Amino acid sequence: MNNGLTIFFVFLVSAGLTWYLSNPASRLSVLDEPNERSLHKVAVPRSGGLAILLGVLFGSFPLVLQAEAVPGLGVVMVGATLIAIVSFMDDLSGVRPKFRLLVHSVAAVLVLAGGLIPDSFQLPGWQWLWPSTVSLILTALFLVWMTNLYNFMDGMDGFAGGMTVFGFGAYALLGWQAGEPLFTTASLIVAASAMGFLLFNFPPARIFMGDVGSSALGFLGASFSLWAATEKIFPIWVGILVFSPFIVDATVTLSTRLLAGCKVWEAHRSHYYQRLVRSGWGHRKTVLLEYALMIAAGLSANVAVGLSPQGQWILMMVWCFVYLGLGLRIRDMGSGTKRGG
Repeated sequence: MNNGLTIFFVFLVSAGLTWYLSNPASRLSVLDEPNERSLHKVAVPRSGGLAILLGVLFGSFPLVLQAEAVPGLGVVMVGATLIAIVSFMDDLSGVRPKFRLLVHSVAAVLVLAGGLIPDSFQLPGWQWLWPSTVSLILTALFLVWMTNLYNFMDGMDGFAGGMTVFGFGAYALLGWQAGEPLFTTASLIVAASAMGFLLFNFPPARIFMGDVGSSALGFLGASFSLWAATEKIFPIWVGILVFSPFIVDATVTLSTRLLAGCKVWEAHRSHYYQRLVRSGWGHRKTVLLEYALMIAAGLSANVAVGLSPQGQWILMMVWCFVYLGLGLRIRDMGSGTKRGG
């Protein structure tokens, strides 16, 4: 089966399974009951991540068999499966945070054992050669943080699914530019599987991906960034730019909560996208704005790899100002809503 057919069948597998799981009567359906922190008002199935993961595994299996040059691809899929299993257990009946974090750490160690460890951290025109111990620690922390970050950001119809489609779509373009067909195909497989799910998750959502999907996708996003950096396809900072609509919101929000003495692991509604929804924008308008941001970030990343170091720094500064401006604007909208209420 050629790669194009594989990607198409991944989409069909994911869409078919998502359709089945969106029925509350299906055997694997787990309902997400709304609470005071939710943005939805009725119970919605939240096992759609199973469809995404199975689609990814279905499409990736033949790639793993031919991935002699990147032996880490197989352990990445094993790690994602472990994370999905503990996350599904959490969706079903709840799992202690310490046990969940332990499994995330085991999955990160698998990636390290698979050799996906960048030997340096690069910024435009500058490179820091890491000591091996520093590289291992920072790589593991990056994997665990991205795994949980994606989960934190999965709180709006079509949001995490869209980030996956546009994020891994951008990765595929970067891989194609670099002449790396294996990386390109693997990225398109993840994007296609997320697209099959997104058909039923776009607002108003008939199904959510749940922890089983968001945690596994965060892990895959980080692992693919490490794959790209290890194989010199693109540096880590380019991958961070691609997923910056998630990374910036989650990092700033949780850092602010941590400084305020809040329990960062508890559910809340203070992310910037949540503030937009609550300010009256609603799910559809907010997610379309986020899609525009995701597309712009992905295209910027693809443009960045062809720029001079000076041009790359300018591009990075532009994005810093964009996020600063958006953050201040959304904060002001939230303040206006509170005063009006």
